[in-house]
Amino acid sequence: MKNILVFGAGRSATALIDYILEQAKEHGWEVIVADADKELAESKVNKHPNGKAIYIDITKQKLRQKLISEADVVVSLLPVSLHYLVVHDCIKFRKHVVTASYLSNEMYGLEDKVREAAIMMVGEMGLDPGLDHMSAMRKINNLKSEGYTLESFKSFTGGLVAPESIDNPWKYKFTWNPKNVVLAGQGTAQYLKQGRYKYIPYNRVFRQTEYIKVDGIGDLEAYANRDSLLYKTLYGLDDIPTLIRGTLRYPGFCRAWDALVRIGLTDDSYPIIDSERMTYSRMVEAYLEGIWEHYPADYNVQKRLADFLRIDHNDEILRKLEWLGLFEEEKIELKNASPAQILLKLLLRKWTMQPEDRDMVVMQHEFIYSKDGKRMKATDTLVMKGENSRQTAMAKLVGLPIGVFVKLIMLGKINTVGVHIPTIPAIYEPVLQELEQYGVCFNEKVESL
Repeated sequence: MKNILVFGAGRSATALIDYILEQAKEHGWEVIVADADKELAESKVNKHPNGKAIYIDITKQKLRQKLISEADVVVSLLPVSLHYLVVHDCIKFRKHVVTASYLSNEMYGLEDKVREAAIMMVGEMGLDPGLDHMSAMRKINNLKSEGYTLESFKSFTGGLVAPESIDNPWKYKFTWNPKNVVLAGQGTAQYLKQGRYKYIPYNRVFRQTEYIKVDGIGDLEAYANRDSLLYKTLYGLDDIPTLIRGTLRYPGFCRAWDALVRIGLTDDSYPIIDSERMTYSRMVEAYLEGIWEHYPADYNVQKRLADFLRIDHNDEILRKLEWLGLFEEEKIELKNASPAQILLKLLLRKWTMQPEDRDMVVMQHEFIYSKDGKRMKATDTLVMKGENSRQTAMAKLVGLPIGVFVKLIMLGKINTVGVHIPTIPAIYEPVLQELEQYGVCFNEKVESL
């Protein structure tokens, strides 16, 4: 019996596992879901006759290699730092491997070994990165084939709460890896604007935003991703004057998140000594020491923080921070935790989806192109809402592209070898065609400039 092996049963795995179990039933395959939390894996398999859930410590070589050696295709939904364990074993046992994560330089460096093993290693196969690549490349290649010159390409994606499920001042809840949300934006954002390279260091990323209008939703706020320049060559856009990729949030989020960055609460590089005995309010004060000695004793931490941030004492930012619990005299109870770990603890309590909450994914590409003196702008927009906190749009749009791709490999319909992301027609065309059957469709708006 053919075998699909999935490492990881987290938030993004639900739709993938549901899809490949359905395909396994039709084609007589077996699906093995391996996770450090066996109960979580069992909940995702849900007693399906073609599925099996097992416990695994991914660092233990013997079981990991046994599972990989018996598989036909391996999917790794593990943290990025653990992919190498899986990938090296897949090369050793000549097994195709697919991930949703960004491909690192280390992974690209395995190209020769992957080709020698006659397998494919495909990364960035989820939503963003993944669906963004596929949908953009289809449009870019179509425009080029029609003789158009690309002048500008902007791409923005956001995992959001659906408007009907907004119930907090941040208008945000976790729909994907919470730790990645806390660490988002770190590094320097790099992009192209009108032929010039632009750089935004982390301490300014959430202040230098722009508004993106989405039909039916309204204005959303976009901040620049750090990786835009990487895709100039990968997208075949070496001569394009403007290229930017970014992340979407509801208006007001970025300004408040910038306050957390300025305080220092998104830093994961050092521990706060004796943090378990410190209160949240005292932690915030610790970052403000030395700037209020002349203030009266009753000048509370909110007012001190407002002065530090140079905002009004009644600013909306303070309401958001207060709602998180940052001004509470509650003990942190995390031993020697980093600021980011402490913030994450608060956010997990406040930003967790309730059972009937619906999430929403918005992806928008903007293309400006020209031919024979005529300039056009095309805006392609995808808006998808989830059903509830388990059947989320995020899980669907991360998992389905992987699932469809894995099925095509299993059926022998994709035979490309080497290290890839889904920017080539042999990968993106059949995947996008099937995704349309699941409602993954972009609305296009074209206008003359």
